[in-house]
Amino acid sequence: MSDLTLQTAVQYVRGVGPHRAELLDRLGLRTVQDLLNFLPRDVLDLTRVSPVRELTEGTLATVRGRVVDRDGKLLKAGGSMSAVLLDCDGEFLRGVWFNQPWMLQKFRDDDVVLYSGKPKRHAGRWEISNPRVQWLNEDDSEAHGGMLPCYSLTDGLKMHEMRRIMRTAVEECAALVPEVLPDEFRASLKIPHIGEALRGVHLPTGREQYDASRQRLIFQDLLELQLGLALRRRTWRTREAAARLPLSAKIDSRIRRLLPFEFTAGQNQAIKEIVADLDSPIAMHRLLQADVGAGKTVVAVYAMLVTVAAGFQTVLMAPTEVLAVQHWNTIENLLAQSRVKRLLLTGKLTAAQRREGLAQIATGDVQLVVGTQAVIQHDVSFTKLGLVVIDEQHKFGVSQRARFATGPQAPHTLVMTATPIPRSLCLTQFGDLDLTVMTEMPPGRQKVVTSRVPVGAAREKVWDFVRQKLRTGRQAYVICPRIGGESDAPGNDTGNDAGNETNAGADAFGAEEVFSRLSRTELKDFRLGLVHGQLDPAAKTAAMEAFRTGQTQVLVATTVVEVGVDVPNATLMIVNRAESFGLSQLHQLRGRISRGSFQGYCFLFAESDEAEVNDRLQTLEQHSSGFDVAEADFRLRGPGDILGTRQHGELPLAVADLVRDAAELINARQAAFELVNSGAFDQPSFAPLKIRVLERFGKLFDLAGSG
Repeated sequence: MSDLTLQTAVQYVRGVGPHRAELLDRLGLRTVQDLLNFLPRDVLDLTRVSPVRELTEGTLATVRGRVVDRDGKLLKAGGSMSAVLLDCDGEFLRGVWFNQPWMLQKFRDDDVVLYSGKPKRHAGRWEISNPRVQWLNEDDSEAHGGMLPCYSLTDGLKMHEMRRIMRTAVEECAALVPEVLPDEFRASLKIPHIGEALRGVHLPTGREQYDASRQRLIFQDLLELQLGLALRRRTWRTREAAARLPLSAKIDSRIRRLLPFEFTAGQNQAIKEIVADLDSPIAMHRLLQADVGAGKTVVAVYAMLVTVAAGFQTVLMAPTEVLAVQHWNTIENLLAQSRVKRLLLTGKLTAAQRREGLAQIATGDVQLVVGTQAVIQHDVSFTKLGLVVIDEQHKFGVSQRARFATGPQAPHTLVMTATPIPRSLCLTQFGDLDLTVMTEMPPGRQKVVTSRVPVGAAREKVWDFVRQKLRTGRQAYVICPRIGGESDAPGNDTGNDAGNETNAGADAFGAEEVFSRLSRTELKDFRLGLVHGQLDPAAKTAAMEAFRTGQTQVLVATTVVEVGVDVPNATLMIVNRAESFGLSQLHQLRGRISRGSFQGYCFLFAESDEAEVNDRLQTLEQHSSGFDVAEADFRLRGPGDILGTRQHGELPLAVADLVRDAAELINARQAAFELVNSGAFDQPSFAPLKIRVLERFGKLFDLAGSG
């Protein structure tokens, strides 16, 4: 019998040892359980290898052969061609690559490889252009059932070694993995037992078995995540009693008279859904997701005024001081004729001002509070809190939503974001919330004209255009990827506003150097300002105010202006090193311009001409919808820190991938919410699964007491 357990360190698996254990550790594989959860990225089906004599021109095929010749040459028309010839049991096939001379360096004589692609006859012999290549080992001919799992590797670890290690782990320990899905539930979904699925994915005998086994493991991973979200939702729906905040026609009319514009249809629908939640004894937990410029802040202000009219306090929490001040200015303008008592609570208040403000909050004299994370410090005490609005929740942590629910009645919670979120992320990061989506733009808002600008003469034309527009009275942003220094790595951060900004000296793309250079060259005849996260709050506020009032015509900035900055006269933006930003972040930045009635122009200065960079930036040129941009960015970059909790860091999934497995996520969510909502999940047969869910997600989702 094997002495291995699921928690045995990988070092003690036969064929591993201390050296390979270090290599496996780079892949995050430290225990036998980690090995079993490390799914192959693909599987090679050697049972479908075709003899050369049976190839059909233009029909996808896979052939196996030994490298017997490598050849590279320059073409008369320019460029190069590289070719690698395979001997396939006495018949020959050539792989051909154009303008990829480095391909020859990947092959050695006598390498055994698979070519996959669409073959064609050329000069009397078979060849495949740009074939997909898989390198085989001598012992691959003994593949289990003709199927070869392919794993992600690290330097020093060979594929045949990885397969041998995984075979040992599966054969000795797969049977030890407990099955937490009830037999009846598995039967209804027609999915295999956990032990069978682990063997089927690591030691498949056929493609159908591999696919079914892999799907079962991914489904369970996503199911457990969605069950955690479903339990969280049930907890607050059944236990978080809230005050009812009714809205009368008189109050509605009074609020609308305060606001100097008509709501869009999208805003009216959002208000309808929020008002219905507020007039409920169950605490609202709703996400208001809006594209950049769709007017979500005004909807939030409406909800806050409903709360005040009902005799309760309300608070808006923003992730940065810049954004908090922007919200405060918006609210001050909208409520200039209102008697609502309000307070801006940020870290820059003096000790005396803070004490006075906290006292007014505690007595209820202040009805509406705007602030940063200062509003959830232990010394902040609301006497009658009815509504919490959290802006850009993904910049906080999941647990911070619960900080306000400390009294006998929970406040209603409205989470809002102007960062369009891909559907897969919505079902995870905000999967326990009700969802309201606003895509309609206010009347007169124009699409920003977006253009990629490569290195070269085209940039001087851009600067000519910018100078021309500045002379007509418009304003411009010049965005830089960092403050200064040669590194993109995080450095001397000074808080949330700084993001990943660094400052390590002169840097051609750093904000300080760009500000200095433009002041002497392209924009020497104009008034420039500079803002970044390492300025002290007073200097930062002064720089933003100078730009808002038109004292400065151009603002050189880092991503500190990504959200919340509203200067209607700013219609121009130049983004330096645009390829270093994510697409959603570029869309957010682009949303800072064309917020008035003038046409906006965004120029993406890219230093790289790689095809991947051009494809990414072309997405910005083609799409004005943040939701379309977000989906593209999600597919390209992945989910990152899915739950926005820096203290947890890594994605809390064992085998699933939210980009790759988006369809399976929908199925898992439907099954999870049906189990919880129907009460079936509380049956004894589901107890092992419930324990697993609470162990994995109980702390993350604050599930204490949910079962």
